[in-house]
Amino acid sequence: MATDLYDLTVPVFLRGLRNLSAILHRGAAYAAEKGIDPLTLTQARLIADMAPLTAQIQYASDTAKGSMIRIGGLDPVPMADTEQSFADLQERIEKTIAFLESVPRERIDGRDDAVVTLKTPRGDFTFTSRSHVLGFAMPNFYFHVTTAYALLRQAGVPLGKMDYLGGI
Repeated sequence: MATDLYDLTVPVFLRGLRNLSAILHRGAAYAAEKGIDPLTLTQARLIADMAPLTAQIQYASDTAKGSMIRIGGLDPVPMADTEQSFADLQERIEKTIAFLESVPRERIDGRDDAVVTLKTPRGDFTFTSRSHVLGFAMPNFYFHVTTAYALLRQAGVPLGKMDYLGGI
């Protein structure tokens, strides 16, 4: 029996991105309140060999939009990955949300067994749409959302679990 793959993806990505946007607003407000250069926060890393906050937002965005593009056979939505400021990151999230809201349900539902290929510098990975969503896209999306939360929390931004969860 096929799942409603749309319901497992689009609303989940939208909620995560909206929560991420709220977390970034809190980060920007904290920087302003404390007189911290916002770039100190947007370029923050957990450790030297990990990507900064800006990249965490880009990767979460890319995972959400890329998954829908691959599953639905939709046209690519290129984004330049040049964001530096909180405003830039918010714009990236807004564009990703707008794209997700435009994804037709009928392009996603019923495609559980469709072949999805993820091309990476390390090679190509082939999945079914369902295994891509459940085994790669969702874990990857939440990894980057969680890392963004952790970067801001570690920098002192007063965030809690309910900020991450979006107040349920």
